Amino acid sequence: MSVSADTAREFGGPIRFARDTALLTARSLRAIPRVPERLLDVTIQPIVFIFLFLYVFGSAIHVHGISYKDYLFPGIIAQSLAFGTIGAGVATSNDITEGVIDRFRSMPVNRLSIITAQVMGQFCEALLGITIVVVFGLILGWTPHLTAPHALELAGLLLLGMIAFTWAGVLFGMLVRSPDAMQGIGFIVVFPLSFMAGTFVPISGMSAVPRAIADWDPISALVASVRGLTQGVRSSGSWQLDHPEIAMALWCVAIIAVCIPLALRRFNRTLAG
Repeated sequence: MSVSADTAREFGGPIRFARDTALLTARSLRAIPRVPERLLDVTIQPIVFIFLFLYVFGSAIHVHGISYKDYLFPGIIAQSLAFGTIGAGVATSNDITEGVIDRFRSMPVNRLSIITAQVMGQFCEALLGITIVVVFGLILGWTPHLTAPHALELAGLLLLGMIAFTWAGVLFGMLVRSPDAMQGIGFIVVFPLSFMAGTFVPISGMSAVPRAIADWDPISALVASVRGLTQGVRSSGSWQLDHPEIAMALWCVAIIAVCIPLALRRFNRTLAG
């Protein structure tokens, strides 16, 4: 029985899928020097937040039992990871609106590798952003207290979080009509959630309504996990703040379970259209 060229191109084998994913990921990363502003959200933006809150607002913020510098940097790490949702969405929407996906459709590549390469490219950018925040924090005097088991747990949770938030961004990027719309909607949703997540000030000091939202904000679990593992500081107020690592893992698994099938379904519709 013969296999059509379209079928072979769409499915291929695992080796071909891995090869095509690597090639398309490299293509995405090679485009960065030509469009360096793509990295503003993972390079300049977190540094701006660091300087604003550490040197402008930090003198007016007091956190019991810990220096504000040690309180702030775990929150910035978590916020940078969450903001990766916007970057992934904007990049995906941009590829669709500029016809990049259509060009790939006519090429002899595994079709699934097109979307996995998009995820891998955005994953690399998110990893760069977190690395910059960590290095910048260490230079400015941040002192994380990580044991080897906690370091492994933190690395696993951040890896899981980057996968979840990147897939969520890719899905949203395929649902909106333009990169500008993705940028606007992303900031409307992610920006306030990240601020209410205990990133810059303790949740316990918030008024009733934002505190109720923050207690079950998924980014709150992310912030509390990073802060708890690096500084030993624990929040309280809701089940997820009392057990942030478990809550973060559950949130990430739920996001992955929902977003990957929906993203693949939307991607197939985009190709068919």
